[in-house]
Amino acid sequence: MTKTAAKSAARSTSLVHVKVTLRYIRPPIWRRLALPETTNLRDLSDIIQAAMGWNGGHLHAFEICGEQFGDPSMTDFTQNERKMTIRNLLREGVSRFGYTYDFGDSWEHDVLIEKKRPPSEAPRGPACVAGERNCPPEDCGGSPGYDALLDALAAPTNPESRELLEWVDEDYHPEEFSLDAANNRIRAAADFHRPADLMRTLRSAG
Repeated sequence: MTKTAAKSAARSTSLVHVKVTLRYIRPPIWRRLALPETTNLRDLSDIIQAAMGWNGGHLHAFEICGEQFGDPSMTDFTQNERKMTIRNLLREGVSRFGYTYDFGDSWEHDVLIEKKRPPSEAPRGPACVAGERNCPPEDCGGSPGYDALLDALAAPTNPESRELLEWVDEDYHPEEFSLDAANNRIRAAADFHRPADLMRTLRSAG
């Protein structure tokens, strides 16, 4: 391998920290991800959903500098998310952008490519390295529905709470977060949902 090729290979394995925070919810629900710069937005969507705890059954889109990126075969007026990588965004000076999952409930996320890089001993990614609080249940009605659900969980014996709690898993705890579970979901996404692209991302991370 030539020196130029070696340098190119080293660059391809550079990692970044990406912090994902769900909007309009307090205390915040967030995840910090360690990802290769070569990760494209399609893979980033899968990783965000897995780390947050979304089941992936709804459409999504990224909002970047006034443009929308997504799957052109599924949504109109979008740029192809497979053609944009984290490295491309950094080269264009972009470090903050939005991500929406489920256009019905409209779960909006703030995505920040952090300046501080992962330490050399960090997992080679993709990986979730930190986070707080459980993801809201799917199809609970967005932020207003989630707030109502929290009220119901706080007063489960109230008659108006019972109907809301009927469709929530008994073991759902809003303050619970498991780093191991988040990374298990990320690995499962790589293995089963879109193996060709995500496994390529895993291999590029070394």
